[in-house]
Amino acid sequence: MIEATAALESLKALLAEAGERRRLVSVTVPVQLDDPSGAVFASRLAGDRWFCWEQPDRDGFALAALGSAHEVVSRGAARFRDLVAACAEVAHRRLSDEPDGLPAGAGPVWVGGFAFAPDGGRAPQWSSFPPALMVMPELALHRAAGRVHLTLCALAGPAVEPGATSRRLSARLAALGEAPLPLADPHPTGEARIASVLAPGRFEESVAQGVERIRAGALEKLVLAREVVVEAPRAHDPAAIYGALRQQFASCFCCGSPEAAFLGASPELLVRRSGAGAATVALAGSTRRSADPAVDDHLGEQLLRSAKDRREHEIVVRRIERTLRRQSVWVEAAPEPRLVKVANIQHLATPIHAQLSEPRSAVELAGLLHPTPAVGGEPRDRALGAIAELEELDRGWYAGPVGWMDAAEDGEFCVAIRSALLRDRTGHLFAGNGIVTDSDPEAELAETEVKLGALLPLLSG
Repeated sequence: MIEATAALESLKALLAEAGERRRLVSVTVPVQLDDPSGAVFASRLAGDRWFCWEQPDRDGFALAALGSAHEVVSRGAARFRDLVAACAEVAHRRLSDEPDGLPAGAGPVWVGGFAFAPDGGRAPQWSSFPPALMVMPELALHRAAGRVHLTLCALAGPAVEPGATSRRLSARLAALGEAPLPLADPHPTGEARIASVLAPGRFEESVAQGVERIRAGALEKLVLAREVVVEAPRAHDPAAIYGALRQQFASCFCCGSPEAAFLGASPELLVRRSGAGAATVALAGSTRRSADPAVDDHLGEQLLRSAKDRREHEIVVRRIERTLRRQSVWVEAAPEPRLVKVANIQHLATPIHAQLSEPRSAVELAGLLHPTPAVGGEPRDRALGAIAELEELDRGWYAGPVGWMDAAEDGEFCVAIRSALLRDRTGHLFAGNGIVTDSDPEAELAETEVKLGALLPLLSG
């Protein structure tokens, strides 16, 4: 890969120029490579963090990353503000060598995510996914409109030996290969064991208690989730599961650590920031799909006309609009929700766009919007208190923001639903529903089964 070799030589020169000053240095070059995610899965080391993000319907967009040049971590109520400041500090006065006109997401990029709760992820399985984490990868691959760019990043400073950095990145480039993602391979003798962490009846009780609080006037809406664990006869393969996800869904992500992988196929955009523009989608209200096109269309029409689902959806739209108005010159929401259909479920969705009144980074916007009533509730603080009391679940990164932000602070975060945490032979799957005044506990449990069906066959097959 001649271009990558040239990138390494340029990076060495920038490290020498930075000297003892603490500065981010980066080099970006075009490369000939078809599948960024395939390259990352084929080349990751045992001690690596890695990240993959794909949206084939958006001009073939893909972002895949390896290693860690720098990490910023926080927890608590100020975690988004902490990361906004830390990312800006690292990017300040950076030295770079990159072509003009790079598309959003190419060049130096932060990747990572946030737990649902300010101090979420205390359960042992979430140990490598802190409440707030953004990683500047050593190597990033960006694809859009058939063009791929490779970026190398390093942090120069008093404690950094340029020669060691160059050798490490040279070895990473030498190991970079491209291979098809493996196919899922069922175990020849063993079978996966599937179990709810709490009895399904306990979820129905939580829904009933939530409905009581809503009818008493304490809440307008509440989102309650449940967890299912899949114990496989051998370690779950994130590469095979991710490969299956991207064949079935319009967008998917994977955040990996040496111990675990958190992946999913979220249909829900939390925020996309492009310059002074911000876009999001209110997603709430759902029903199943059918293999029969006529039945599928009928189910969708029923959803569009459902008073219960429309009320739940309007609560989400209203909060998002209210939040964005405080930051924007104007905010515009589609007048009516439309249907978004994914592999096994369809949702009510309302696109919302805004023109920001002053610069706000993608991370900052994610912090302002999270959690929307689509995954939390309304009023916000009362709903979060009720979730902590009724769910008996550490959501970790489930339903939190996951995504990326580039050097211009443009970026995109999804809401990490339709997701699973893989740790050796154990897979943790999550699904949640919006609860309103006329929610039926048995029906809500059945809806979680539909949502779990996005990933459950991939982990248990």
